[in-house]
Amino acid sequence: MKGIIGAISGDVIGSTREHYRIKSKDFELFVDMSRFTDDTVMTLAIASWLMIDKDSKDVLISELKEFGRHYPNAGYGRMFIDWLASDDPKGYGSWANGSAMRVSPVAWVSDSLSETQKLARMSAAVTHDHPEGIKGALATADAIFLARTGSDKEEIKYHIESEYDYDLSRSLDVIRLTYDFDISCQGSVPESIICFLEADDYEDCIRNAVSLGGDADTQAAIAGSIASAYWDVPEDICDNTLERLDSNLLEVFEDFQEMYME
Repeated sequence: MKGIIGAISGDVIGSTREHYRIKSKDFELFVDMSRFTDDTVMTLAIASWLMIDKDSKDVLISELKEFGRHYPNAGYGRMFIDWLASDDPKGYGSWANGSAMRVSPVAWVSDSLSETQKLARMSAAVTHDHPEGIKGALATADAIFLARTGSDKEEIKYHIESEYDYDLSRSLDVIRLTYDFDISCQGSVPESIICFLEADDYEDCIRNAVSLGGDADTQAAIAGSIASAYWDVPEDICDNTLERLDSNLLEVFEDFQEMYME
């Protein structure tokens, strides 16, 4: 399977390592406590917006708020929680990686890179309207679209470095030595992209992301969203992920798959 399952599986696999971080690729992918978090909820909120009316900012805001309020304990940041509770739909200047973790659906509904960028910018700016928040969403969405449409890793790396000035030449072995928990786009999105660039397949990409010892669920969601456009997500990973979604989220996922992936 390809598509937004990559972000969702990365989230579920990384969910148990956000607060119990490791610096190793040797870990069990799914355990009893593995669960979906805000990364999955917001990814499916974006998917729902796109299925309803991808040109409507009002629908985008409505879906983000509806999903967020329906899953109040999914693990959102403080400012996003305040935004959910507010009747004011303005962005709050965030540079955090929430804009990148939820962006993957836009790359699967777009017919061009320019449309991908338009939707990615829109999806981010309603909350994460800091330039770095928008940049993180754009870079992630571009990478997914390019991987989806046949670009190889070197082409993807060149595009992201040229367009967004991210340093993707560092190795994970070097990054891992000093890397710590970082929720900023500028401190987590480039590293997540490198996790994809160094991977051999989808599972290897997720293991790379978790092994950094950072914001494991979100970085695995970001890296996984790119990897699932480049490789198939193995059936056992898909099955273990989808059985952890409730009926509401599973329905949105299946509707999106039917509309855009088949």
